[in-house]
Amino acid sequence: MRDEILNETKERMAKAIEHFAHELKGVRTGRAAPGLVEGIRVDYYGSPTPLKQLATISIPEPRQIVVKPFDVSAAAEIEKSIQKSDLGITPQSDGKVIRLTLPPMSQEQREKTVSRVKDMAEECRVSIRNIRRDANKQADQAGKEKVLSEDEVKSLQSVIQDHTKSSEKEIDELLKKKSEEVLSL
Repeated sequence: MRDEILNETKERMAKAIEHFAHELKGVRTGRAAPGLVEGIRVDYYGSPTPLKQLATISIPEPRQIVVKPFDVSAAAEIEKSIQKSDLGITPQSDGKVIRLTLPPMSQEQREKTVSRVKDMAEECRVSIRNIRRDANKQADQAGKEKVLSEDEVKSLQSVIQDHTKSSEKEIDELLKKKSEEVLSL
């Protein structure tokens, strides 16, 4: 029972951190990155499809993203979806290739982006704490049902707390790295 609770807790915390790291890929820094556009949903024959499944995304220059659709007929829909996204970039298309030129970010934009990243990190921390709360409840329940002894429950809760701290440390490292990326000119 102890191992089940611990393994489930570790797995859920790892997924929360993985989700946070994935979200960070879509946050704009001063440089172009495929993660900025990969998740944009394009209406492809009636179904919303991620852009990365419809096109090759490359970065030929530090401030430019090139999207080359596998199916040229989808170029117009891809262009529309990019315009509708919250990127704030106007795509230039020649019908076959779509180019996105990222304008330099102002200091104010950088600070807003860092603030947004901090909010995302806090959401992830809250998620980690909720997972800890659930695991502690399971441990308490196992103690009440006499599946685990009192000492085992305390030991398990201590291990859960240690894992919570290490997960929060990992979140802080991801936050620091992304913040430095955004603020560097």
